[in-house]
Amino acid sequence: MGQPASKLLLFGATGDLARRMLLPSLYGLHADGLLLDTLTITGTARSELDDEAYRNFAKEALDTFLPEDRKDAAAISAFLKRLQYQPLDASTLEGFDDLATKLGDISGGLAIFLSTAPSLFGPTIKGLESAGLAGPEVRISLEKPLGHDLESSCEINDIVAEAFPEERTFRIDHYLGKETVQNILALRFGNTMFEPVWNAGGIDHVQITISETVGLEGRAGYYDDSGALRDMVQNHVLQLLALIAMEPPARFDGTSIRDEKVKVLRSLRPITPQEAPHFTVTGQYRSGAVSGELVNGYDDELGRDSDTETFVALKAHVDNWRWQGVPFYLRTGKRLPVRHSEIVIQFKPVPHSIFAERGGMLQPNTLVIRLQPEEYVRLLVMAKEPGLDREGIRLREVPLDLSLDTAFAGTRRRIAYERLLLDLIEGDPTLFVRRDEVEAQWRWIDGIREGWRANATKPKTYPSGSWGPSSAIALTERDGVTWQE
Repeated sequence: MGQPASKLLLFGATGDLARRMLLPSLYGLHADGLLLDTLTITGTARSELDDEAYRNFAKEALDTFLPEDRKDAAAISAFLKRLQYQPLDASTLEGFDDLATKLGDISGGLAIFLSTAPSLFGPTIKGLESAGLAGPEVRISLEKPLGHDLESSCEINDIVAEAFPEERTFRIDHYLGKETVQNILALRFGNTMFEPVWNAGGIDHVQITISETVGLEGRAGYYDDSGALRDMVQNHVLQLLALIAMEPPARFDGTSIRDEKVKVLRSLRPITPQEAPHFTVTGQYRSGAVSGELVNGYDDELGRDSDTETFVALKAHVDNWRWQGVPFYLRTGKRLPVRHSEIVIQFKPVPHSIFAERGGMLQPNTLVIRLQPEEYVRLLVMAKEPGLDREGIRLREVPLDLSLDTAFAGTRRRIAYERLLLDLIEGDPTLFVRRDEVEAQWRWIDGIREGWRANATKPKTYPSGSWGPSSAIALTERDGVTWQE
């Protein structure tokens, strides 16, 4: 871990991410005394604001998005004093010297949060260099999208690497900041009961689902050029898969953990064009009802016909000793019945049931890790129903629940960006994504997209409020597997 930075610079400081996540997160860190008293926060964007106008903007964001129990007038007032603002058109070099002047002395360390369109990465990096804002005391974080394929991702990474070496580059995947995602590591490597069966000998299959009830939500321009595979699978879903499948790291640090994750990502079996029709499903929502509300189809929301997928289901394999023969079923989509993110570990059945002759029916154990909206770990185990068993033994599946909200009721639940921003300021790279991880992810995703092109794959329609096209059900059921819903 590096030295804490004394200054934070936010690009895109007037955008929706800043309003909803960044400013409330930074306030939360401030209110809990986790920021250096000397830390200043400088926002920059194209909007022509002065310091006072930006503080008013930030105050309105806090009024809107902070929970009521976190609003403290004195703390908010003190937080706003940390803020200043400098207008900037990042597409040109003009203005970066003024930004450097606004920041002042950065010898105490500068952390930069860069949330801009990919087309501005190059000009922004050059502007930072020209103004002396890319030296050894500066670290930079990059918010997605980092390209739309392997080639464009490499181009962006090469541009960034000209000014910022890998150890000072922090790529954000906000899922890695979620408390329950980090609990995957604690669950696996902090408990002796799981590791002996966390392999092909003990696990039948793994399911990872990230479902959304929303549609485009104002992201039409970005989403239609991206689609579900690049928007969700390339980053969030594959990072979850890597955490589930990784080998035990030697220690809990950025290098060891990311070394093991990239081994998994490089071990993903490529899905060939011949296999793509059998191992992948694409869909696009049409009109229907979500939570009792009638909603339009994707093309209607977009205002034109499109072949962009809003749903993806995949059957993946990790080709190494630990996971040989274990399928990983991945799915994500918009306008699905419920909003949740969860991982399901389906264990293999016991090799022999001693209860069969007495009428007892066994179900294999299942471990469910729910990431959102609730946060819990649930182990489904078999138990005997009470009774004298004169007509046979009755067994029933019962849950052993660890609700993080209940178990840690006295601890405030933090949103992901609080942890990630604090780690950026303090220089801890553990929960950020390394370049070789990103490129391994894109290499696998590009292979799938090539298969879709070769087969002229078009997304199948599904009604809003359903679990996607019927072929997504067939993807698992031909293996005798049912999606957890």
